[in-house]
Amino acid sequence: MLTSTPLGYDDLPPLLTALTGDEKHDWSALSTLDVLWVLYDRVLRVDPRAPGDPDRDRFLLSKGHGPAAYYAVLAAKGFIDVESLRGFGRFESALGHHPDRVLVPGVEISSGSLGHGLPIAVGVTLALEARRQAGARVVCLVGDAELDEGSNWEAVQLAGRLGLGRLTVVVVDNRSSTYHWPGGAGARFALEGWDAARVDGRDQDALQRALEARGARPSVVVAEVQR
Repeated sequence: MLTSTPLGYDDLPPLLTALTGDEKHDWSALSTLDVLWVLYDRVLRVDPRAPGDPDRDRFLLSKGHGPAAYYAVLAAKGFIDVESLRGFGRFESALGHHPDRVLVPGVEISSGSLGHGLPIAVGVTLALEARRQAGARVVCLVGDAELDEGSNWEAVQLAGRLGLGRLTVVVVDNRSSTYHWPGGAGARFALEGWDAARVDGRDQDALQRALEARGARPSVVVAEVQR
């Protein structure tokens, strides 16, 4: 029997065990686990009792093809019922193999098609600017292989030119990209006017420091993991 919420980081393994049926994406999901936990436990201003609060921070999971860790963290934080994890991927379940913003509380975008999340994040950031919502920030998580999609770099260039300081991108780098980037992915962002940091993607304190750092420019945190 799974423990009821609220839960801690050490409770995530049994939650993940309940999510079966998409094992080919296990490592894609698990590579994001520490980043997701730090975001929801220490950084993001989000409330499971009011997931639609207009002043909330926005988190966009662009790497939506491996959502198991995302669902586990949402359950641990009370956005979704822990027992719903057992239905993952079933026809009648809200928890599909790609997260659905209409069906899952706390999910900002329906994702999984790689290269979509970061351009959407730029649009969300511009909308918050237009509404003069000063406090809300936007965080988008992408995978390093996802950066092979050219649409990301159009978004990176625009965000850098406009100085979208409320936007943070987290690149979970498990060295799965096809071509890699000279000097690392962060160097490419820096060339486009972003603040860039590289950290151990399993070091939660280092992740917190990097994710909480904000300036006048958009920022990227490259979280390096082995798998």
